[in-house]
Amino acid sequence: MAEKRLNPEELVKYFKDEFKTNIKNIQIKRRAAGKKKNETATIWMKIDKSAFKKVIEHLCKLQFPHLGVASGNDLGNTIELIYHFTLNSGKRMEEINLHISVELPKSKPEIETICDWIPGALITEREKMEMLGVKIIGIPDDRKCFLPDDFPEDVYPWRRDEKGLEKLYKNLHEVKK
Repeated sequence: MAEKRLNPEELVKYFKDEFKTNIKNIQIKRRAAGKKKNETATIWMKIDKSAFKKVIEHLCKLQFPHLGVASGNDLGNTIELIYHFTLNSGKRMEEINLHISVELPKSKPEIETICDWIPGALITEREKMEMLGVKIIGIPDDRKCFLPDDFPEDVYPWRRDEKGLEKLYKNLHEVKK
């Protein structure tokens, strides 16, 4: 399939038309950069978890994106994953940054892998499993990559709750001599 190049407004319209109420929020942010003040566009899209895999599928069929990384945040009751893409890669002044955000309930932080569409997502998804305790359903390789094999199973370094690192470190200033 030939890549279809859409401008930011066309991309936003495409996703809004295709996914309607599954798009919780979508906005375009523009900023000038460099000596010539050339404008770059960034699209921030927050979607419902139920539409995540279909959004990625549509994105890959529309134009194969470059995945930079997936980042993650502990927001209290939920864990937010943000997949950071670049569209129109290599096309000077046509590149669009697309950030797709999805929140997962901490009670069941699960999401389908995108490795079947973007094989390079493997390492960044494994990182979210280890560091945030997200279960990536269908990931082709779920071995640990960043933490040692003897690291406690129920502790996730990027979590801010009882599953975070607090149970592993000691407050040395509290130790009595």
